[in-house]
Amino acid sequence: MALRRALHFVFKVGDRTKTATFYRDVLGMKILRHEEFEEGCKATCNGPYDGKWSKTMVGFGPEDDHFVAELTYNYGVGEYRIGNDFLGLTLQSSQAVSNAKRLNWPLTQVEDHLYLTEAPGGYCFYLIDKEQPDCDPVQKVSLAVSDLQSSIHYWSALLGMRVIEKNEDKKIALMGFSDNQCKLELQDIGGAVDHGTAFGRIAFACPRDQLADIEALMKKEKQKILTPLVSLDTPGKATVEVVILADPDGHEICFVGDEAFRQLSAMDPKGNELLDEAMAADKSDEWFAKHKKQKASA
Repeated sequence: MALRRALHFVFKVGDRTKTATFYRDVLGMKILRHEEFEEGCKATCNGPYDGKWSKTMVGFGPEDDHFVAELTYNYGVGEYRIGNDFLGLTLQSSQAVSNAKRLNWPLTQVEDHLYLTEAPGGYCFYLIDKEQPDCDPVQKVSLAVSDLQSSIHYWSALLGMRVIEKNEDKKIALMGFSDNQCKLELQDIGGAVDHGTAFGRIAFACPRDQLADIEALMKKEKQKILTPLVSLDTPGKATVEVVILADPDGHEICFVGDEAFRQLSAMDPKGNELLDEAMAADKSDEWFAKHKKQKASA
């Protein structure tokens, strides 16, 4: 399973401008690529919405060796309901802490050298106040589970992750495909996991020839498959194949063929410019205000 790697987490955003400020100016991430779409994704990348939407990939470096964020923006939706499913993304960067203080972005000190902040929409980010490493600063993504042992079995026995650390007292398990990747932390919350309408999706790459095997195993084990193996087209870019799963608590998991994804995810030097142009051209807020309406709250 060493050939499998963590790629990104998908966040739905209602305020694209404030969100861009957080990732670029507070965290210090780069816009890796930006794409606009006129209709919904057949793998529901943007959620259960059919209209115009955009996808912005942001991170500290190329997706080949960095875990990044995928920001999906649906033009008609201004707000999503947060559940208890996403517990946070942890990264190491004293510069991000300094940026937040300089910009008066709310910060709460959790313990020595650790701060909690929120992205627009209420998504939690934990900032370790230490020098940003030469490798990927993103250390882990934390998700809530209702039964830790059941979740560990799913992620290890079925998906091939190994348990790196386990704390029985805190009911937490740290898992990953390799030591030099962003880790997945599972925390038992002792109750049902609520995904709200802001529910995200975590993505991993694997060799293309493993995709059908993953789907077959899930069928055999009677696990949930949200989107059977399908090809996704991006105009002018590589066509990728994906299969979308759901773990025992309903967390969405995307596996994508690695070979084509490396082509698709090549950093676009115009990404920053394309995002700025799209935000400048987005008059949806003005339209709703003019007509004395509000964007939908999902």
